[in-house]
Amino acid sequence: MKKTALTRYQRLEAAGLWRANPDAQRVDVIVSVGEATLTITDLRERVLAHWSIAAVARANPGQSPAIYHPDGDPGETLELTEDEAEMIAAIETLRGAVARQRPRPGRLRLVGVLASAAAVAGLVLFWLPGAARDHALTVVPMVKRVEIGQALLGHLQRVTGPVCDGPGGEAALAQLARRLPPRRGVARFLMVRGGIEGALRVPGGVVLINADLVEDHSEPDVVAGHIIAAHLRAEAHDPLARILEEGGLSASLRLLATGVLPDDLLRAHAEQLMSAPPEPVAPEVMLAGFAHWQVRARPYAYAEDITGESTVALIEADPFAGTAPPPPLLSDSDWLRLQEICGG
Repeated sequence: MKKTALTRYQRLEAAGLWRANPDAQRVDVIVSVGEATLTITDLRERVLAHWSIAAVARANPGQSPAIYHPDGDPGETLELTEDEAEMIAAIETLRGAVARQRPRPGRLRLVGVLASAAAVAGLVLFWLPGAARDHALTVVPMVKRVEIGQALLGHLQRVTGPVCDGPGGEAALAQLARRLPPRRGVARFLMVRGGIEGALRVPGGVVLINADLVEDHSEPDVVAGHIIAAHLRAEAHDPLARILEEGGLSASLRLLATGVLPDDLLRAHAEQLMSAPPEPVAPEVMLAGFAHWQVRARPYAYAEDITGESTVALIEADPFAGTAPPPPLLSDSDWLRLQEICGG
């Protein structure tokens, strides 16, 4: 069954099977859990039942699928499969919190109240933000990632300037993108005058490339190395995840509920990207990338450090040192067009 999303009202939703009584057929439903209620709706969003969290009982603790029913009415049931682990964990946490909030005399009552408050606070502060972010990264479609990337590019271009579009340059960039595709999805390469260091990949697959990488070097292996580094950074740390981490829980909930992110968050993230140096990529990871994309490591290594002292690991372990050269990155004519894409 397919999991839905956290709504703007901080409700976690999941798919389940509901039965009104022992003689009724089980039907597919959507279950949403808030702080005090469990709401069950059919696939047309018609409400079938409201259960109070305080009155929800579990018929089979520790077993799967988890079966819940209103306290005192085991005939009406709700089944949640192990695929809905987040929903089950949330219900169990809230049931526990409600149980601990029930009045107890003297010191036991105080302990119960404090425990309940800590459980709810822990759920909100620690579990919910990560769960919302991870869920958003899973369910947000590529078209939304592309829209977010385009909006972010608008802020970046206030510093980088417009995308370069010299004659034949776009075709050369497209050829380079076909030669150096990401391991998952597709990428579109764009060249800009400045504002970024090396190459930068944003949500949706766009890779921004600083024109200095083609204008100041005689070989395309240098710009290819920076593109590989951008791919590897995106694999290690999803560009959209970085934005959501900066925006916190509210950004994840807003993305799940509306499919968009606040413009001020994107503007702040663009400023952070342009002011902070790129995350370093370990030499062994870079070498694996050079081997995968069949690119020589030495030109990139010497471009990073002309002495080779700080990049000696890349130089000595170049997967194509002393062997037949890898397939060409670009033809000579395409490389010349790429060098002129920003007008020389």
